[in-house]
Amino acid sequence: MRIREPAVAGRFYPGDRTSCVADVDQMLASARERLPEAVEGVAGLVPHAGWVFSGCVAADVFAALESDRSPRSVILFGGVHRGIGSQAALFGDGRWETPLGTVDIDDRLAERILGQTNLIADDPFCHENEHSIEVQVPFVQRVFPNAKIVPIMVMPGPRAFEVGEAVGRTLRAYDYDAVVVGTTDLTHYGPNYGFTPRGVGAKGHAWAKDTNDRRFVDMVCSMQGDRVVEEAARNRNACSAGAVAATMATAGALGATKGTLLAHTSSAEVMGERGQDASDSVGYAGIVFS
Repeated sequence: MRIREPAVAGRFYPGDRTSCVADVDQMLASARERLPEAVEGVAGLVPHAGWVFSGCVAADVFAALESDRSPRSVILFGGVHRGIGSQAALFGDGRWETPLGTVDIDDRLAERILGQTNLIADDPFCHENEHSIEVQVPFVQRVFPNAKIVPIMVMPGPRAFEVGEAVGRTLRAYDYDAVVVGTTDLTHYGPNYGFTPRGVGAKGHAWAKDTNDRRFVDMVCSMQGDRVVEEAARNRNACSAGAVAATMATAGALGATKGTLLAHTSSAEVMGERGQDASDSVGYAGIVFS
């Protein structure tokens, strides 16, 4: 049996069970208190930075998707930070390990998805050092403890939306009870990212969040999934637009007609709340599709 071991535990999130459970449960408890009226979501979009920066935003989405559901599986669309050999790479069988224990891959669903398209390859090795899905798995384990997972990394290419359409067809064809969660961070702004079109410092950070991020967020909330890859390539306002496009396509196939923004912040804002200065900033948004 293939077991995917944690790559960023102890760095992006706690590496021991006690601390990991405490952090996840605290973030989820706070998120439940912040929730507006109940959101009957079929899918969500979360960030994937270290929990200290973006964990609370991710918790908002998982808490909103929680409801009274006990889904059979959670589809996790992840970003690609190092490149893969195909449009999308699926981890098709085995288990993923986190400090909370292991969670099973839904190999039957994975097999059915692979049968829908040649855009997705069963390539578990692509997942070895990628963090974007891994940091979501402990949330899944706490919110949907009986669910299996299907991790799929999606390149930000012109056919990313088709990847999501294939997953959506599969879920509909087999009447699968599944939750869909995709991930991206937003504008990476500052000298260390080589992106400072509005200068360095607070004014630049504000433009990155309030203008550049918002272009992307508004496009997502209005369900323009077929345009997000091009938008991110042009304006550098999302690092994992392929995962976003796939998530939106699947959400649309499951009946979603809109996205609702639950939270939007940045690493510069988080550091500022702690009295720390930031030369760079990364945006984080939490969106639920319904």
